[in-house]
Parts: sequence; C-alpha cells; structure tokens
Amino acid sequence: MSGHAKTPWRTIHDTHCHCGWDNALEPVATVAPGETVTLQCRDAGDGHYTAKSTAADIATMDPGRVNPVTGPVFVDGAEPGDALKVTIRDFEPSGFGWSAIIPGFGLLADQFTDPHLHLWDYDRSAKAPAVFNDKARVPLKPFAGTIGLALAEPGVHDIIPPRRTGGNMDIRDLAAGTELYLPVEVAGALFSVGDTHAAQGDGEVCGTAIESAMDITVTLDLVKGAAPRFPRFSTPGPVTRHLDGAGYEVTTGVGPDLMAATRDAVSGMVDHLCQWRAMAPEDAYILCSVCGDLRVSEVVDAPNWVVSFYFPRIVFE
Repeated sequence: MSGHAKTPWRTIHDTHCHCGWDNALEPVATVAPGETVTLQCRDAGDGHYTAKSTAADIATMDPGRVNPVTGPVFVDGAEPGDALKVTIRDFEPSGFGWSAIIPGFGLLADQFTDPHLHLWDYDRSAKAPAVFNDKARVPLKPFAGTIGLALAEPGVHDIIPPRRTGGNMDIRDLAAGTELYLPVEVAGALFSVGDTHAAQGDGEVCGTAIESAMDITVTLDLVKGAAPRFPRFSTPGPVTRHLDGAGYEVTTGVGPDLMAATRDAVSGMVDHLCQWRAMAPEDAYILCSVCGDLRVSEVVDAPNWVVSFYFPRIVFE
C-alpha cells in the first residue's frame, strides 16, 4: 500500500478534477497504452471537512462539489468498442477521513433524519485498524469508490449514479492488485478516478465510507475490441481476509421485495449492535456502512427472497 519511495512516473495533481462525466472535457494528460500514472484524489467532500469539523458542517457542504474525480486522462489509441484495462497498483492514504449521516441520503434515511459526523485519524500505512471509539476498531482496505470513463452521450452526467462505463460504483474490492476492465465509448477513453476510501462495507449503507483523500497509482492499457457490456474485474486473492478472523454477526430480511428485505437486514443489525454493544444508533449505522457486508442469500424461492447483513466481530476485539 503505502510507505515506498516516490515513483518515477508522472503524477496528475488534484487541481485537475471535475464533478460530472462529460466527453467534451479537455484531457489533463495523454498516456500511451501500458503507461503507469499516479493520480492525486480529493475526498468525496472536496476537502470540506477538517479535524475541527462538526455535524453542523454537513449542512454547508456544496452538493455541486461532491465526489470530485481527477482527470480526465486520454489513452492514446483507445476507440469505442475497446476495453480499458486499469491495473490498480497502489494507494497512499492521507491518514484523515470522515463518515457522515447526511439527512435525506442513505439506505435508512427515513430512520436517521439528523446529521451526524465521525472523524477518523488513521495509520497512513493502512496496516493498523482505525479507532472508531473505545469499543470498536475498523480494519482498513483502501480503494477507489469512483473510477470510470466518459459516456458516449454528450453533456454533463451526474457523478453520483454508477453507469455502464463505471463511475461511482463503490466496490470495495477495487483495491491494490485488482484489474478492472471498462468499456470505452469515446476516443481516448477519458479516464477519471476519485472518491477514495480507507474502508467500506459492501453496500455503504449510510451513504458514506471512511472518506479520505489519497494518491492512487494505476497502469492504463487497452484490449482492442473487447469492451464488456458493464465493468468487470479480477482480484489478486481473497477479498475479506482483513475481516474474517473472528467470525460474523448476521441479521436477515425476508420478503418479496429485495430493497425492503435489504432495509430490514440492516435495520436489524443496527438494533442488534445497540443491544449487544450498548452503542448509539448513529454509531451503529455508521459502523455498518464502513465494515458490514450486504449479501443476497437467495432469489429463487418465490415469492420471498433473503438478504443477509454480515457484521465482522473482529471490530470489537
């Protein structure tokens, strides 16, 4: 992850960022296929939060500056129908992060209506768990929450929804060593990346992870004529080893609506953590977002489906 000497390849600074996908944006750099670059990424709040921030600062965050991504980078020779192969090499985390309950946002927004902010001061090597409070520590796994290419359709496209060319996918396994394949829709691909996270659970249920600025090093290559319909990726090995060591607490939701079952599973875990560990509901909800995993357990036994939520017990050891 971090701690190595500075790389000899070029760095694209975080002054070159944008907050919407637009194939008319001027590239900030041109690279040859197979070239490696380091991109400096701002956090999802565009640096709005500092070590002195409070929940009151949530209301003053500019929604137009959410999820800035560094780029776009023009890949020489990339054409529509190609696949851009992104090999994620390394992360250099900043050591500061934040997580928030933002009114109106998140899976349980109707149950958590007040703003709540948690600030993190974590090990920049990401080798030690981040301290949440005197009860919990979260193992870290840096990754890029937003990573993608420009779309063929003209105009500015909102940065928040994920798209067929990638974007704000929030897949925690887009970490060091992963190879990601994205469909190219415009000449040069126009690659951008940002929204870097120090840790996140599958689902990012409260709407935020450990949001944290960091540098990401990637190798950009082309596979001609091999565009996937949607992003796909390969991981270099196990993906949950940092959480598996002490087992899990699991709650479920059961019913004919997958989203309703998802909400029931997460709400059940919030209640369980509050009772089991005497936690405030807001703290339990944020912890579920930064380290708990949603899983679709079955979708074949009609008329009801099962969604499970896995919370790693190692957080409390």
